[in-house]
Amino acid sequence: MLRAFLLYLSNATWVRNIVTRWRVARKMASRFVAGDTFEDALIAIRKLNEKGLYTTLDNLGENVTSSAEAMKATDAYIDIFQRLNDEGVKSNCSVKLSQLGLELDFDLCLSNMRRIATRAAEYGTVVRIDMEDSSTVDRTIQVYHTLRDEGIMNIGLAIQSYLRRSEEDVVSLLEVGTRIRLCKGAYNEPPEIAFPKKSDVDANFDRIAALMIDGALSHGSTPASADGKAPPITALGTHDEKRTVYACNHAEKVGLPKEALEFQMLYGIRSDLQDALHAMGYPVRVYVPFGTEWYPYFMRRLAERPANLWFFITALFRG
Repeated sequence: MLRAFLLYLSNATWVRNIVTRWRVARKMASRFVAGDTFEDALIAIRKLNEKGLYTTLDNLGENVTSSAEAMKATDAYIDIFQRLNDEGVKSNCSVKLSQLGLELDFDLCLSNMRRIATRAAEYGTVVRIDMEDSSTVDRTIQVYHTLRDEGIMNIGLAIQSYLRRSEEDVVSLLEVGTRIRLCKGAYNEPPEIAFPKKSDVDANFDRIAALMIDGALSHGSTPASADGKAPPITALGTHDEKRTVYACNHAEKVGLPKEALEFQMLYGIRSDLQDALHAMGYPVRVYVPFGTEWYPYFMRRLAERPANLWFFITALFRG
């Protein structure tokens, strides 16, 4: 119930207008968001790179309301690729299609994503398309396949294990060697679309992870390159140690080399697990968000772990 309420608040404009004025809210959000600017994110990326970790950069902002906003977001990503290259850091990028105009016009979004992926390819950078709520899944996959059919190969997709359809989607995507990031999902969905029980979400995560690991072997695994710009097919986004143990054991059982199994985690969450997996020899990539549009992202992080809400409320009353 609390998770559903927090996810509702993540899309509530009236709450957003209040919370974003609170200094303590921004301070709390800084645990999960690298900062407001690219320079802030660059500091975080460098620190992670120094530890031997890769990153994927996310310029926050979703559900734009005009084509001008979508074009502005696209131009920002075009600039980001140049700056990442100039700085020589090990980072890919992630993007949400609703930030590129998916809810306004499909062709506009497709054109913007094409520009982003094409420019990223010039620098050897991979762009992962984040999956949003269930209403966007078919269109997101359509954008991916359209660009792949055009010969744009430096793109990947995130898939959410809480959706009932995801196993079937993954089987289809693996057939064409899709770079998949498997995560659990952080949106409020009805039970006929998403598994309501955590145990079922976890079981589906393990089931799909095994499919991806087996698929990496059958298609020929592609380990991360030295500069971190070519992730392996098998990328698992989880902070759950049970999920990482299952994946590691299955990969070892079937013979997938460690360098072909990448674990991806969110900035500010489970750095201990990030370091432990890296020490074991697995590639680890940290999702580094930045920007002033931090509110929806912050609320979803609270929804994923409601215990964080207590720290937020405590800080609010102290502040």
